[in-house]
This record gives sequence, structure tokens and C-alpha cells, in this order.
Amino acid sequence: MSAPFASPTRPPSGLAAREVTVAYDGVDVVHSAALELPAGRVTSLIGPNGSGKSTLLRAIARLKHPRTADIVVEQADGGSVDALALSRPAFARIVTMLAQSRPTPAGLSVREVVGFGRHPHRRRFNGADPHGSAAVERAMRLTGVAPFADRGVEALSGGQLQRVWLACCLAQDTDVLLLDEPTTYLDLRYQVEILDLVRELADDHGVTVGMVLHDLDQAAAVSDRVVLLSAGRVVAAGDAADVYDPELLTEVYGIRIHVEPDALSGVPRTRTVGRHTLRTERTP
Repeated sequence: MSAPFASPTRPPSGLAAREVTVAYDGVDVVHSAALELPAGRVTSLIGPNGSGKSTLLRAIARLKHPRTADIVVEQADGGSVDALALSRPAFARIVTMLAQSRPTPAGLSVREVVGFGRHPHRRRFNGADPHGSAAVERAMRLTGVAPFADRGVEALSGGQLQRVWLACCLAQDTDVLLLDEPTTYLDLRYQVEILDLVRELADDHGVTVGMVLHDLDQAAAVSDRVVLLSAGRVVAAGDAADVYDPELLTEVYGIRIHVEPDALSGVPRTRTVGRHTLRTERTP
């Protein structure tokens, strides 16, 4: 029996992808990319729109078929498993992903939607899932959706629905959690709470997290590693302090970006400099 979510008593798995090339309509949009998701750590993918972040994440989640790829699950004992050779149910017991958008299922309660996450654990013929109820309840509690567990999802706000889908992923009880812009639709409070939860999943439960974030400051604050992409290629990877070079960020994003240590945490903090950023007070 395994407790819901990976834990120190169940050594977590990491994920490693190499030579990932993905094409749309015959045109390569991700070029021989490599991505390391160390076990029990938080890794964030950053980069401008169209840089290939989401496509790369979808490829390693087996939601987009890559033209070329070598993707392995790195086990705690030092062994590895070819992720592309695993059956879909077996892969889904190791890796789950929260995509940018999902349809809103009508006529279902929050609890029923979160229960979708248990599909890889149900037995084929009788649907038995002895640990499913506990996993669903805990996932709802962690994401703050338990108070409206019996409400229809069609009545929820965008932010509430986003947290329901995150709870669905947590209920799947995987070693690897992939998140594509998990703070979308969330106000400031819930953005912070989701990122705090991501940190706790890694620190307290050994979950391996890989996620796409647009906010550079959030990525620096929550991540053990950041991966910077530009035009479908990985151009830098490592600690935020190493990746957040102002000249490199300015070149990649096409706008002047100033970087300085945060006064409270010491992690890099960015500021974009537009035409009106440094304007002086106007004379009446």
C-alpha cells in the first residue's frame, strides 16, 4: 500500500529527456532539446511565447508525439526505464500533467472530476480502487476545493476550476507532476498558495515537479532549477542565479531586463524596462 503522493518512504523517480525534436505540420518547433527533472526537485521552464516550453512538456508527458526522443524514468536505485516503452496505464502511474486548458465537464461534481485522476489505479474489470477515496479527499483538501466538493463544476470560477484540475492530477498519485502554467486564472493569493503547494510536494513528499511558468520571479522563487528556451532550443539550464543573466534574458525576450537579488530571499528578481518604465514626473 502506498500513501497518497510520493513520499520519502517511496523513493521518487526523476525524468530525463534527450534529443527531443517535435514538429507541427512538418516544421520542427523543438530542436534536439534535453530536459532533466531531478527526483524530488522543482524545475521550471521559462522563455517567451513560442519558445517551445509547452510543446516540450507535452512531449515528455506523451501528449504530443515527438519526431525523435529518448525519454527515461530515472529510478532511485540508479536504474532507468524507457518511458516510451511503458504502457499508457503504467506511464500514468508515474507521470501526470496539468495542461493549459481542459474542457469543463457538465453535470459532474468536483469530487467526481477529481476522481478521474484515479483511472490508472482502477482494476480493469471491476474498477476497484481501495485507496482512491482517501487520495481524492486529500487532493481536494490540499488544493482548497474540499468545501465545494459536491458542487457542479460548471458553476465554478476559472480559478476554482483550475484548482479542481490540479487536485485531479494530485489524486493520480504519481512520482512526477508536470504543470503547464498552473497559476493561469488564479488571483495573487491562489497563485502563491499553488506555488507553495508545489514546493511542499517536492520537499515533504518527494514529488518531482516540472512546470512552465511565464513569471520569471515566480520561477526563481519556487524552483531548484530553471530551463530557458528560445526558438525551440534550450539555451541555459541551472540555478536561477546562473541562468538569469540580464544580457541573455534581454536577448531572448527582446526587451531590456534588469536583474538584481531580492532583498528578502536573495534570489534573482527581474524588472522589464519599457519605453515608459523610467519616465520622470510630467510637468502639468
